[in-house]
Amino acid sequence: MDNEQSNENTGKADTASAVDPHQGGANNHTGLDPILDIQVKMTLEIGSTSLPIRDLLNLSQGSLVTLDSLVGQPHDVLVNGTLIAKGEVVVTDEKFAIRFTEIVSPSERIKSLT
Repeated sequence: MDNEQSNENTGKADTASAVDPHQGGANNHTGLDPILDIQVKMTLEIGSTSLPIRDLLNLSQGSLVTLDSLVGQPHDVLVNGTLIAKGEVVVTDEKFAIRFTEIVSPSERIKSLT
């Protein structure tokens, strides 16, 4: 869902510093150097819903569509369509960011691919 919007934005800046995705983490990735610069798509899925085509065609600017997730509930973080974590939406430097609250274990991520 590329065009999701969240009503969780309170307008307050988050005081936690954002993680630079280009900085190395605490993990040692020995042997993975050839693939470490490959770009992947990370998506935060904030919710979904089903609606009849009639309702879809009646949408206009200002329309509201209720999603199936609750405010404050952790959202799915997907990398190339695979669940890797859960997180919450925060605001940092006037941009949306993700604060990870759970990380899916590597073995669970591999299981989801099969």
